[in-house]
Amino acid sequence: MTSTTTLSEQSKEQTPASWGGVVSLSLGVFAIVMAEFLPASLLPRIADDLGVSEGAAGQSVTVTAVAAGLAGLFLPVLLPRTERRRVMIGLTVLAVASNLVVAFAPNLPLLLASRLLLGVSLGGFWALAIAIAAQLVPSDRLGRAVMVVNAGVSLATIAAVPLGSWLGELWGWRQVFILGAGAAVLAVAVQFLTLPRLPSTSTSGLSALWAALHSKALLVGLFAVLLTAGGHFTGFTYIRPALESLTDIDADGLAVLLLVYGFGNVLGTVLSGILADRALRFAALLFPVSLGAGTLIMVMTGDTTAGMYITAAMWGFGFGGVPAISQTWGARAEPGRLEQVGGLIVTVFQIAIAAGAVVGGVLVDSVAASGPLVVGGVTTIVGGVLLTGLIRRG
Repeated sequence: MTSTTTLSEQSKEQTPASWGGVVSLSLGVFAIVMAEFLPASLLPRIADDLGVSEGAAGQSVTVTAVAAGLAGLFLPVLLPRTERRRVMIGLTVLAVASNLVVAFAPNLPLLLASRLLLGVSLGGFWALAIAIAAQLVPSDRLGRAVMVVNAGVSLATIAAVPLGSWLGELWGWRQVFILGAGAAVLAVAVQFLTLPRLPSTSTSGLSALWAALHSKALLVGLFAVLLTAGGHFTGFTYIRPALESLTDIDADGLAVLLLVYGFGNVLGTVLSGILADRALRFAALLFPVSLGAGTLIMVMTGDTTAGMYITAAMWGFGFGGVPAISQTWGARAEPGRLEQVGGLIVTVFQIAIAAGAVVGGVLVDSVAASGPLVVGGVTTIVGGVLLTGLIRRG
């Protein structure tokens, strides 16, 4: 823990509460995360058009994740004194540029290079969002502000794949990325109108990152977040083969199930903001347990239609609350190093995505198709219990 004055407290004398600014952050997150997920629904068309394999085209997702992890960790270090309003608008403009280059890319190398730009935009924007939100709202409303920001992630998750797939068939994949650029332009316009000047703080820079990494409580909490998020991605990455081994679900049924998951995710995101402000310990246990229970019960009841959809809703609800709870916990654990905490959480989530894919793949190949759901569910619950215990001691 630290006694350093929080960013929220430092800025109250300079900047009035601005929920419009918080909404503009949510729009930015929506546009950037939607662009991150678009290739998942457009890979066959991208591969055919560029004359490469789907596996090669899929690396557009990999390079984005790697760049996001590095940018989230080091961008606050590289720009310790730059006024944050300019940084956030600049990162969103970077997403506009990335989408436009992708839309007109004649070959795979240029497409991958442009996706690196998107990764920088994603990692930097999400890492700074906690600190920015803390400057825009009263400290007792931080959980709600983080929830509003993360609502952009939930909506992007629901919209990107089905909308991208449908519009890709209707217009073509390049036009879909032009639409993504348009969404980012809208976010830039709203940020320009609503975000006040947001000066950096003395806690930015390499020394602050190094100090944060020396906090044992923070490291334990980040490990708990890694377990929770990693458990989710272990199961979610391989949800299709798992369900096909449990039931005779077809592509249409899977689409409906993912829609149910998405609605549960939105509900969890909305509720997480209220609980983060009022009962953080309870929320830190509720959402991971709901997530883990959903995956475990799905294995036991997946042969029934009702059981499958109910557990999908539980799963979505649980993961919907995980980002806001993780970020709110980090902000309260290290209130003087919000930018560093935000960057570390972004990096942990990127590691969780990669680790979940690797562990889940091993389980599918060597144990059973439902193995990722079982291991992921247990791991998620363990992470929630660990974080809850840490908050209790804190």
